[in-house]
Amino acid sequence: MKKLFSLLLLLATFTGLAQIQKAEPPFWWRGMHNPELQIMFYGKDIAKYTPSVSNNIVITNVVKTENTNYMFVTIDTKNIPASDFTFSFKDKNKVAFTYKYSLKQRKAKSAERESYDASDMMYLIMPDRFANGNPDNDTNKSLNEKADRNNPGGRHGGDIEGVIKNLDYLEELGVTALWSTPLCEDNDKGYSYHGYAQTDVYKIDPRYGTNEDYVRLSAELKKRDMKLVMDYVTNHWGAEHWMYKDLPTYDWVHQFPGYSQSNYRMTTQFDPNASKTDARQCMDGWFVPSMPDLNQSNPLVLNYLTQNAIWWIEYADLGGFRVDTYSYNDKAGIAKWTKAITDEYPYFNIVGEVWMHDQAQMAYWQKDSKIAAIQSYNSYLPSVMDFTLHDALGNVFNEDKSGWDSGMQKVYDNFTNDFLYPNINSILIFAENHDTGRFNEIYKNDFNKYKMAMTILATVRGIPQLYYGSEIGMAGDKGKGDADIRRDFPGGWKGDTNNAFTKAGRTAEQQKFFELTSKLFTWRKGKDVIHQGKMTHYLPDNNVYVYFRHNDKESVMVVVNNSNESRTFGTARFAENLKGYTAGNDVITGKNVSVTGDITMEPKSVLLLELK
Repeated sequence: MKKLFSLLLLLATFTGLAQIQKAEPPFWWRGMHNPELQIMFYGKDIAKYTPSVSNNIVITNVVKTENTNYMFVTIDTKNIPASDFTFSFKDKNKVAFTYKYSLKQRKAKSAERESYDASDMMYLIMPDRFANGNPDNDTNKSLNEKADRNNPGGRHGGDIEGVIKNLDYLEELGVTALWSTPLCEDNDKGYSYHGYAQTDVYKIDPRYGTNEDYVRLSAELKKRDMKLVMDYVTNHWGAEHWMYKDLPTYDWVHQFPGYSQSNYRMTTQFDPNASKTDARQCMDGWFVPSMPDLNQSNPLVLNYLTQNAIWWIEYADLGGFRVDTYSYNDKAGIAKWTKAITDEYPYFNIVGEVWMHDQAQMAYWQKDSKIAAIQSYNSYLPSVMDFTLHDALGNVFNEDKSGWDSGMQKVYDNFTNDFLYPNINSILIFAENHDTGRFNEIYKNDFNKYKMAMTILATVRGIPQLYYGSEIGMAGDKGKGDADIRRDFPGGWKGDTNNAFTKAGRTAEQQKFFELTSKLFTWRKGKDVIHQGKMTHYLPDNNVYVYFRHNDKESVMVVVNNSNESRTFGTARFAENLKGYTAGNDVITGKNVSVTGDITMEPKSVLLLELK
């Protein structure tokens, strides 16, 4: 009888595996800040069954939707030890099938994990275009798009293994945090390489590798004191997502009914005069037809996204998030999502893409914004991206004369509004990213202009972010399409004639760009005066901009001559910052420069002086 019972139980378990096609999250951890866990079970007509669970675990809620293929079961994990337990699903009081679930032990001090901050330099890669470490996974039979490196907008084969094999390169460059565009499965028929139309958010795209490979990448980074930053997408999924093909609820995505495109007017999120229809069109409209817009005001959707984000942090030992299209989300929903994550991980940094061109509007989205507080809103978002500095860096070095609002005055003016941000040291600063014009294309690979921009990024407040390839002079014309600003990194593919991952393989021009970048950001690593010091700047004079970063222990003087002529200027004007200092060592050239008299600078040049 006992053997028969065991056989029946085993049969029920196998039946459950057939009946339950998916259970998400696939497993969880004990000792979380929020002990409630909502598991989504998916399978044919699963809603007709009644769930129960072993080990004296309490089911606190069961939600069945209009789609009978879904069941959302909430359990209380408080005081439950790490263990395996079994869900039973009954039909008319008879167990029809069972499902084994696991509660795992968390890593020690997981909740207190360190995240990226102003001491870091973040490097952004598009993994498909970075390096192909495993050619065997370039194409996958189960996925639509096949590898075709001859197609500029196609899959080129870069993968996680390629990143791991080149971590020494990143370390030499001065990178301390790695942001990769999304790596989860994107099964679009074309242009799937960018990863923003995800089709399974619990699974790494097989063309990049496996979930285990992603965990290994994180571990390899940690060995080098580097952090892995996941690009998380809360606003939308791809139209090929398995759930979109069988929606749990009609309102899982925004419907009008069906498709309606966003108006992209993010100001409607806080404009007190905005019409409700315009505000709805911004938040609820789809980004593009292939990206269904997720409804974060639906509690099931919001909880699904929250648990998925926490699952990846815990599973892959992540060191931060970058959140795509943050300000297109439902305002209330995305604030709850962000708070839930930072409640679970108090030191976890999340930077949101708020692509706006006004500092007050960007600062609105940072945690504890006094501007947002006027409307009784708090996003709880620790960091935003400094798009106004990006805007200035994208044209200022072609402005040889300084006017009321041109030349280096643009850069100066950007910092005059720093008071608007609740935490100015925790904003992401950059000259370009995967969606913008390439810096070296805009400036035609002018090394002096690159040097000025990188020196600024390495020395002003905030968290500097570098886009892959800039450090070797890579360019690309956005006017030709996104593929041109997302070119393959030279040397990342077998047979590449130019291997820029090694000094021996770089051209003289590539080495010149690399050496400067590496020197700046390696130097920056140990400079608390840059990470947290105060900034004092002086109005630009003849297109020469001078600022200081200083604390109680040291002071750094930065001078940028953006003029197309040599400039000589006296230093008496900077007396309040030069007291006690007579000279400075130029970090870039190693030369000693007196700061007690006149300074002469070449056209389009920079000084980075450690004062002594």
